[in-house]
Amino acid sequence: MDLLSLLSIGIAFFIVAASPGPANISNAAIAMSKGRKTSLIYAMGLSFGLIFWGVIAASGIGAVLQSSVYVLMTLKVFGGLYLLRLAYVSAKASFSSEQDTFESNDNVSTGKAWFIRGLLLNLSNPKSVIAWMAALSVGMGNDGNLFTLLAAFALCVVLGFVVNSLYSICFSFSGVMSAYKKAKHWVNGVSSVLFSVAGFGLLRSAFQRNPAG
Repeated sequence: MDLLSLLSIGIAFFIVAASPGPANISNAAIAMSKGRKTSLIYAMGLSFGLIFWGVIAASGIGAVLQSSVYVLMTLKVFGGLYLLRLAYVSAKASFSSEQDTFESNDNVSTGKAWFIRGLLLNLSNPKSVIAWMAALSVGMGNDGNLFTLLAAFALCVVLGFVVNSLYSICFSFSGVMSAYKKAKHWVNGVSSVLFSVAGFGLLRSAFQRNPAG
């Protein structure tokens, strides 16, 4: 197996997974407001949601999904509405003087609930399958065999867990949490704007002439 190809896939996936997006933004906000333990549980949900799309991409269904206009459109609408809901909750928290935690108005308290919340966020993002396919295609040549594909998939799965866990750990340090409490209204406000942009962007792409693009 070509280790250089595997390294290329790993770097490409790491860049995609670590770049700011709805999942990472929400994870960082939860880490700052709820603490490391809750954020790590949420991160596990995000990671398993990412694995789902990885299986779709690696099995080749991703290509079918991209060509299926109505299925992809439905997924994009669902994902867009979910992101807009997160935008609403963040906006509400930014104007509240009593609530000081991300999504505190939802009364989420159990680890299972936070795990499901993270899982749903990534499951509602069909663009993840495109990111997976892009990363896998970087180092997969025409002669790529099943072992190479499985090795690349396993590497990306590990990197997904690493990236999500790093967000939970880095943003849950006491200094970061203290800074968040002082600037929580601004953080929630910015998060609301970013979620809104992502949500409306996903909805807009769902109703474009070529939704699969």
